[in-house]
Amino acid sequence: MSGPHHSPGDHPEGSSHAHSHSGSHVHAHSHGGIARTNGLDRRLAISVALNLIITAAQVVGGLVSGSLSLLSDALHNFSDASSLIVSLIANKLSRRKATDRMTFGFRRAEIVGAFVNLITLGIVTILIVKEAIHRLLNPQPVDTLILLAVATVGLAANLLTALLLHRDSEHSVNIRSAYIHIVMDTLSSVAVIVGGIIIYYSDWTWVDPILSVLIAAYIVYFGWKTLKSVTEILMEAVPPEIDIADVEKRMQAVQGVSDAHHLHVWMIDEQSVALEAHVRVKAGDWSQMESVKREIKEMLGCDFGIRHSTLEFEFEDVPCPDEAEHDCY
Repeated sequence: MSGPHHSPGDHPEGSSHAHSHSGSHVHAHSHGGIARTNGLDRRLAISVALNLIITAAQVVGGLVSGSLSLLSDALHNFSDASSLIVSLIANKLSRRKATDRMTFGFRRAEIVGAFVNLITLGIVTILIVKEAIHRLLNPQPVDTLILLAVATVGLAANLLTALLLHRDSEHSVNIRSAYIHIVMDTLSSVAVIVGGIIIYYSDWTWVDPILSVLIAAYIVYFGWKTLKSVTEILMEAVPPEIDIADVEKRMQAVQGVSDAHHLHVWMIDEQSVALEAHVRVKAGDWSQMESVKREIKEMLGCDFGIRHSTLEFEFEDVPCPDEAEHDCY
């Protein structure tokens, strides 16, 4: 026997739920956590425009100066612009309301956007290393004055973009992935400038590709950490700060609960954690089920930050349907 899963009053402000008793669930969620403002959209749009302008300038500058490093930097900036466009689209999608098909809404659009950005970051990094090896083996003369002028303008644009996105990157893995792209290109612009200065005074053409490889290694280190957290959300992993054994123990400690099993905890997005579980209560305690449910939900919300929970109730003298043998036909 199972009790009702939710009542409207069981959920904290900012999350409303409607459940049918046939087993299908439709959830209507209003977005909590970080506010998605038009200000962020504007900052992303400005960042896209800056990177597209600088990309065009670097392509022209690279062709005129003969600088492969500048053309490589143009590739970085184009990748940045692409990642920012993905972030802008994902940010807008994440604010869309839930539908009958997308019952959790579109909040994971940001996670998907971050995943795409990080994959493209890895591809660009491979291209950087490949280009650096090529330039080590095949050094070419470079017009360093044009290189330095264009690279300096690119650096200024990247710094401005980084400033625009820094605050938002602290709260959104989607913006953070795009921000890593920008940091990568900022460091790359610094490398181009430093390399250009050294080449101008010493003619050591090998300096620039060496700096590029070091920057690529630095970016891979930080990009990998972000990719790991994004992948965990997509794979519906338990949040790293939550011990699922402790959650189960705390649920079983609630008065009237004899057992908690079939327990799943996962991240919907960066801010939202969900739980589903079967809760077994003592035989004859049907009248206490609502109070048990409220106590469990309050404990989950206050102690673990789990605001979305689905609880199926069972009695001690009735076997769990998930543990019984079923004939599907």
